[in-house]
Amino acid sequence: MSTGALPETVDHAEPPERPAPETFRQWARRSGREYGPSLAVYGAVKLIGFTAFMALLGWSGEYLTKNPRFGGGTHTWDVLGGWDGWWYQRVAVEGYHPALVPLTSGPWAYEQNSVAFFPLYPGLMRLVSTVTGLGPYGAGMLVSVLASFVAAAGIYAVTAKLTGRRAGVIAAGVWGLFPGSGAEWAVYSDSLFVALAAWTCWFIMCGSWLPAGVTAFVAGLNRPTSAALIAALGVAALIALYRRRDGVVGPVAAVLIAPIGLAGYIAWASWRMGSWTSYFELQRGAWLHFFDWGAHTGKVLRGVLLGHHDYVFGYPTEDLIAVLLVFSLPILIFLLIRLRPPVFLLVYTLVTVVLVLGSQQIFGNTSRYLLPCFPLFIPIAVALKRLSLPSLAVVLGLTAAASGWYAGYVLFELGIP
Repeated sequence: MSTGALPETVDHAEPPERPAPETFRQWARRSGREYGPSLAVYGAVKLIGFTAFMALLGWSGEYLTKNPRFGGGTHTWDVLGGWDGWWYQRVAVEGYHPALVPLTSGPWAYEQNSVAFFPLYPGLMRLVSTVTGLGPYGAGMLVSVLASFVAAAGIYAVTAKLTGRRAGVIAAGVWGLFPGSGAEWAVYSDSLFVALAAWTCWFIMCGSWLPAGVTAFVAGLNRPTSAALIAALGVAALIALYRRRDGVVGPVAAVLIAPIGLAGYIAWASWRMGSWTSYFELQRGAWLHFFDWGAHTGKVLRGVLLGHHDYVFGYPTEDLIAVLLVFSLPILIFLLIRLRPPVFLLVYTLVTVVLVLGSQQIFGNTSRYLLPCFPLFIPIAVALKRLSLPSLAVVLGLTAAASGWYAGYVLFELGIP
């Protein structure tokens, strides 16, 4: 006898197909749409500033009278391979010969040694030179220029995630005209470090802990100020563990991996020179660079404000620009805090500032040493994004032209970069 119930139906629908993996061409198109505007703006701004810098060098002609090692050369572009660039080229060609050689006269206690310069950048120079056939100068310039665009993309990514794409594009442009940006297209390691720092911060923001730890580890092979990046990653990991957001393994692994590069290189260099403190003795005795709790910075600020230059490494024009930048730091930091960025970005920025201003070093280089503080570009970009496109082009273009002087010529010819 029928119950009137309908027979059961079996759903034989096929499970939804997984999307096909993205091809390289699709990835390239997507990346071009995402990062193309920021890279274009950075490239345009940087090219304007670089052209102005080279024009100023040619106009003055003073580089022709200087030692190629110290801001001179046969061509204007030779200036970009002097100072620290000379040391990097030596390391790329000859490798390291660590030694702590005492001196008996002058303010230096030890003879300068290339082991003070971390190995990642000259290592890449050597690799590129081997692959391309370029000399150490050409290889160094190629690495720096390419790294500067990678840094611009990273700065865009971090800023866009926090405040939108338009601000991200502008922040990439600010990276190209900030005081000290003349070192971005030179035989210097600054662009490479900022690229690694920016992408480490991006990985942290995305919860990609293993890439963040590995990138911070690599950054530790490039500059000692990676200590600020490692500290910021540690804070971010602790917050993630406290909130139970990304599990345990990822944050812990990142914290363990991140310091290996920095600690490993310093330990190796010190061991090769005879004691576990030799690297710091070399920095202090051969380069007059050491943490003094801000005593040197205070002396320079007093000297510049009163018109005196009775301090070590005094370069009036370069120091004045550095002082103006130092005075702007509280404003930029305050505006950054108002944007409520992730805590680790504030930690990274503040620790970098403390390491720079708390150390005795060439004070005029403060503008270059603060280039890694790219989160300070974010409030500038947020303010500028209110401008119309024509107004923004005028502001960035004119500032870029001026940067050829304050961020390039002053750094390399009126001071020591």
